[in-house]
Amino acid sequence: MSLWLDLLGAEIRYVETKSFGTIRIAEAGKGNPETIVFLHGINGHLEAYVKNLVPLSKEFHVVAFDYVGHGLSSKPVREYTPIMLAEQLGELLDALGIEKVHLSGESLGGWVSGHFAAKYPQRVGRLMLNTAGGIPIVTEKGKQDLQHFIGLNKRNIDNTPSYESVLARLRWLMHPNNHHLVDDELVNLRLRIYLQPESKAVLPKLNEILEHHDEYLIPLEKLPSGTLFLWTHDNPIHDTESVKAAHAKVPGSILYFVKGEAAHWPQYEQIDEFNELAIRFFKTGAVA
Repeated sequence: MSLWLDLLGAEIRYVETKSFGTIRIAEAGKGNPETIVFLHGINGHLEAYVKNLVPLSKEFHVVAFDYVGHGLSSKPVREYTPIMLAEQLGELLDALGIEKVHLSGESLGGWVSGHFAAKYPQRVGRLMLNTAGGIPIVTEKGKQDLQHFIGLNKRNIDNTPSYESVLARLRWLMHPNNHHLVDDELVNLRLRIYLQPESKAVLPKLNEILEHHDEYLIPLEKLPSGTLFLWTHDNPIHDTESVKAAHAKVPGSILYFVKGEAAHWPQYEQIDEFNELAIRFFKTGAVA
């Protein structure tokens, strides 16, 4: 099924921010009293959440967006850090006239969400860290996984991105039994974004975020009680031992491992499980 069919019922538009230029968003469920903002991973784009926005819009006002430097948002050549992207999130909320939101961030999105929640606790309701970056890596395997991921990203930076390099990058996101989900539309969408002239200059800056991973760790001690660490047993980065250690440092937090087969994109790989869990968590703060 086409990604555009998944987005039927959502509005795609562009929002001007004070310091970060034009930001592309997808929005649905306007008028619902509570808002969930979804944040994608590094080198990604809002289509990471095409399977979730419309289903969750029955209960919530939902927004997904392309970070500055990503997708179809503005792409200034500057230093990129999770802390800077957290400030962009704040400016986007201001532009949308939203004071307080729930956050669900995947990979870099969880990393950014963690920094935002730590600095602006008054603006965050419930926090879901979905296979998040920015937690201390406590195993040698985890450190090797990070270096492998940096290498995959560099294949799309040091050379001209190709169908094959983007395919490898997207398959990395998925459990081997879910590789059929990486279809031509998904690969060609990301390839077209990477081949934009303005992307070429900014992609190396984005990869530097990973190379400085340990300099920008989430201040776990400042995260709200009730934070959900949503993880998979087959996450190809930030392994199970690392998330267990992070969970132990956040009093009152919840650790949930996806039951279905999933790797780094559970919201796309196990759609029903993710959507049902998200509705329950953002409504009640519980996962069972």
